[in-house]
Amino acid sequence: MFHVEISVGFHRARVFNLERADLHSQVLGPWRADQTIEMGDREWRPRDSALRVLEGPRMENADLSFGQGWANAERAGRDVTREVLAAAPVEKQPPAYAVETDSPEALAALIAAEHGGRALPSSEASAGREGRDPRVAAVILFFASPD
Repeated sequence: MFHVEISVGFHRARVFNLERADLHSQVLGPWRADQTIEMGDREWRPRDSALRVLEGPRMENADLSFGQGWANAERAGRDVTREVLAAAPVEKQPPAYAVETDSPEALAALIAAEHGGRALPSSEASAGREGRDPRVAAVILFFASPD
């Protein structure tokens, strides 16, 4: 099992009992791609945060009670932060494309019709692409030229 702590100054969030696949998808992948990670009640930016990963036995409810979870995880496990980060693949960012058109609306409608896409507010699109929604692989934005 893996136990994770992300911190900035006195603020910290901890997650216990992650399987290897969950560690990679929820923490290491986004961390290596410098994407925002949601943990606890905060969002953490890797460039501003510190990461610690411990590997050890499953922490049961009794191990986590009275705020002693992290101390118990440190006693029973070992710090594998450098190992798991070095072994984690860096997620490749997709390329960006530029298409010039006289009618961005028509091009957007054509793409949406062919691929089951839908229009959504730009704030929702940006939130999905910035790692907040792992189901979003790409966001296509169309800008009209200021003629």
